[in-house]
Amino acid sequence: MKSLLAFKNTDQQWHLPLIAGLSVGIPMLLGWLLDNMEGGKLGSLAGLSILYIQSYKLSTRMILLMTCCFGIMISYTVGLLFSFNAMVAPFALGILSFGIHYSLHKLRFTKPPGNFFFIMIASIAICTPFNYESIPEKIGYVAMGTILTCGLGLVYSLLTLNPTTESTGRIPQKKSTASIVESATFALFMGISLAVAFFLELDNPYWIPISCLAVMQGISTKHVWLRALQRILGTFIGLGITWLLFASNPSPLFIVIGFILLQIIIEFLVVRNYTLAVIFITILTIILAESGGELSMDINEVFMARMVDITLGSLIGIIGGWILYHKKLYSKVDKGLSKIKSKKQ
Repeated sequence: MKSLLAFKNTDQQWHLPLIAGLSVGIPMLLGWLLDNMEGGKLGSLAGLSILYIQSYKLSTRMILLMTCCFGIMISYTVGLLFSFNAMVAPFALGILSFGIHYSLHKLRFTKPPGNFFFIMIASIAICTPFNYESIPEKIGYVAMGTILTCGLGLVYSLLTLNPTTESTGRIPQKKSTASIVESATFALFMGISLAVAFFLELDNPYWIPISCLAVMQGISTKHVWLRALQRILGTFIGLGITWLLFASNPSPLFIVIGFILLQIIIEFLVVRNYTLAVIFITILTIILAESGGELSMDINEVFMARMVDITLGSLIGIIGGWILYHKKLYSKVDKGLSKIKSKKQ
């Protein structure tokens, strides 16, 4: 209970939530102005890459931010290309998840949010109804979102970054065997969670792998359990607030302004109290995932469906997290790989 309610101390700069709100909010605002909310939503997804800004000197920071933006585009593109078949999609998401997690470890780029947004965006894309004619257009919206993000990131860095900053913020690299097992575990459970979602024929299958992924972001077995509890509790409260908000059928402009404020609040809370952050994350993700018409007409159905999806995904994530931090498993795999290497030599 203390962990659920505690407010953690953080060294996060006060202006980072503001730039995050602008990065994901401006595309949505442009979408509203141009009467193209779907394109605005895709640009907003790309805007999440601003959260990968780290405490590097300016040149290194911008190179890594552009690299992450490119990674976001690749993740979304791969997801779209493999959305044509529900049998193939879980394997594709698993392989992509392995590549993302292993690459980030090799680059020693493992500070939060880590692999989360790359895999999240791939999960959303791979659950999109397949239409090869619309693929270039959708990728274009994501590309424009990443261009805007890089521009905002540069202006933000010039205004706030200390020119003498030399901190790399990198975590020491783990043994390659540990990275391989971790990556394989993420790959396995991303594939399983998506396969379960397709098997149950859910309307929005990506909620299960995203919830599973969020829970597996824990840093220990105990933290994984806590993450699952926080996510389920926060989701339940967030769905209740969403139901109250959309029962009154709010205007598109109200939704857009609320979207920007939600992102600012989330970035302020997520490093301080995850349970409170999930409440607002739930509202924001439903705005991104559901159309306004569906929300106003089927809010009760949306409430129940999302609660079931997120609970199921969190339970799968608990199992994945238990395996992810199972030290005996890592020891056995390490010994097995060492024997194989010795035989080859």
